Amino acid sequence: MEKFSLLHTHLRRRRIACVDNEFRPGRAKAALLSQAHCPQYVSAMVNGTLDAKALRRMGLPWSEALLKRSCIAPMGTLMTTQLALENGIACHLAGGTHHAHYDFGSGFCIFNDQVFAVRQLLDRGVVNKVLMFDCDVHQGDGTAAMLADEPRAFTCSIHCEKNFPVRKMRSDLDVELPLGMTDQDYLDTVFSTLESLLKSEQPDLVLYDAGVDIFQHDPLGRLHISEQGIADRDRGVIVRCRSRNIPIATVIGGGYDDDREALARRHAIVIEQAFALQVERSSAGNTRGQ
Repeated sequence: MEKFSLLHTHLRRRRIACVDNEFRPGRAKAALLSQAHCPQYVSAMVNGTLDAKALRRMGLPWSEALLKRSCIAPMGTLMTTQLALENGIACHLAGGTHHAHYDFGSGFCIFNDQVFAVRQLLDRGVVNKVLMFDCDVHQGDGTAAMLADEPRAFTCSIHCEKNFPVRKMRSDLDVELPLGMTDQDYLDTVFSTLESLLKSEQPDLVLYDAGVDIFQHDPLGRLHISEQGIADRDRGVIVRCRSRNIPIATVIGGGYDDDREALARRHAIVIEQAFALQVERSSAGNTRGQ
């Protein structure tokens, strides 16, 4: 869990995150979470009464700290989508809990922040169509299952075929990658998939899961993507959305490493790429105005 604070510290040191562009979400109440999740499951999580089987499936021991973070993260992703709709792009320094299902947690994921945020936007009529573009190395099974009957949300998961979860759900589009895939083949797949979906779905918003567990040395990844490949992916995804004036909200997704500082720097890549592109766009606008 310490990677979240380390990520923030890293971005502060680089002067990418500052008081002028930081926003802090509140904590979602049980009633609000129950608009996306099973009320009985939410109640059990909030009250700390999950049984041993549920905790094993979740993969984490219950604690007040876990509960607090799990209730804040969905609000953070919702806030990020709202800021993206206002500004074109926004990045959440957490989020991507795509293994959480309607009535149970799984794979270190408690509540599905992306589904929660999209449900709120759709139910309020803020957007008409959202593209869930998930590039975590693991399939977004919870997201796929929870949005299976929602035609206004298109779920796409680009993931390693032989990896968690063993039992995959059916996304609107699943792109399964072979073990050991390297940078160029990976980037070609990601970009061609995204370009096709932006054209066919014409979303009002892209919610991008920028998981870094695709990294070649990630212990849970099983692909062979370099850090430069991650940077090229994130920049390419953002550029393709913004060139079409489609707002994009990013979440950090999965990433695992005993070197927490290195992991935080890896998670920072998508925010660094977004920041650099915003600076470039601003500079280009100023040049045209002179």
